[in-house]
Amino acid sequence: MDSTPVNSTPPGEPAHGRGPTRGAVAMVVLTLGLLAALVWALRPPRLHFRPAPLDPVPAECPKLAREFVPTNITELPDPLLSGLPPEQRMQALYRLNMEPCTCGCNSSVAHCLITSPHCPTSRKLAEKIVAEVKSGRAPHN
Repeated sequence: MDSTPVNSTPPGEPAHGRGPTRGAVAMVVLTLGLLAALVWALRPPRLHFRPAPLDPVPAECPKLAREFVPTNITELPDPLLSGLPPEQRMQALYRLNMEPCTCGCNSSVAHCLITSPHCPTSRKLAEKIVAEVKSGRAPHN
């Protein structure tokens, strides 16, 4: 028995089944290129949104570059909540922790009251929230 490999392809003819031909590779490359061009042409335009400008930020407020995160402050070193019954006190504290201060500091009203006691915006918002809770106009959550 002979151990030499048998070549069934006649000399001069290309061997089939031994790999992709140049034409097949060129067709795949061309198809991928056209597909990439189509995806690039169909991509949606990106809109450049800018937030609306806020009121000028008071100099007393810290300028933090972060998003609003509600706080969990349970006591305020301020007589603002004195005289409120426990249920209304909890409602006021909830709103003071959940509502952002509009001075631009991206803190809750309660946090801004503690960290920036001279901020006029947080003081006005806190007084408004406490007045709404006292009068019963506060939203119930």
